[in-house]
Amino acid sequence: MPSRTPRHELRNMLRPGAALLLPGVADALAARIVADQGFPAAYVTGAGIANMFLGVPDIGLVTVTELAEHVAAIRDAFAGPLVVDADTGFGNAVNMVRTVKLLERAGADALQIEDQVFPKRCGHFAGKHVIPAAEMAEKVKAAVDTRRDGDLLIIARTDAIAAEGYEAAIARAAAYREAGADVTFVEAPTSLEQIADIPRRLPWPQLVNIVLGGRTPELPNEKLKELGYAGVIYANVALQAAVKGMQ
Repeated sequence: MPSRTPRHELRNMLRPGAALLLPGVADALAARIVADQGFPAAYVTGAGIANMFLGVPDIGLVTVTELAEHVAAIRDAFAGPLVVDADTGFGNAVNMVRTVKLLERAGADALQIEDQVFPKRCGHFAGKHVIPAAEMAEKVKAAVDTRRDGDLLIIARTDAIAAEGYEAAIARAAAYREAGADVTFVEAPTSLEQIADIPRRLPWPQLVNIVLGGRTPELPNEKLKELGYAGVIYANVALQAAVKGMQ
């Protein structure tokens, strides 16, 4: 029988209602700690890499080659599935082809791409802008067509709630699913009603991002399971604790 790869395992883990916890890791040490704590999967956080590697906010300053180097180091330290924050894909659909090749080769098991303009901003910052939905759909198609392993998950994130409103964000997520995304991710819902509505309106695997001090209300994991989320990202919890420890 064929071996079960981390990519194949992640496809089975990210099911509606699983609410898989995805702790954020910014380097290989954090990944080792996450593994030691028993988490089966991890989230390679773009914001965390910007913060820890460059000492800057999440405003699109990390390059794709720098990200690939971090993913490769984390891959060596963490045996389980890695969901990698690939920001905007670092450009248009043509750039997306190179991004997917680099990050798949580095060891990513899922790639999260988003519809912000490049350079992007943290999903919970003010002042975000999004590209046209049709342009993002082309980037999703490029990612799907480029992956060599069909088990590599393509996660399409929309930041349109802040820029265009909630209904526009729902419509964008549906369009990205139609373009081939395996998972969608409506970033930064601002109310309990929106959090509950997203998986009801979009009945395929959904992610939610819980940022302490961010725009999205915090809910217990059991509640997020009940609502039907496939995965729950805690991108910056370990980083915030590390900063406290350093202070």
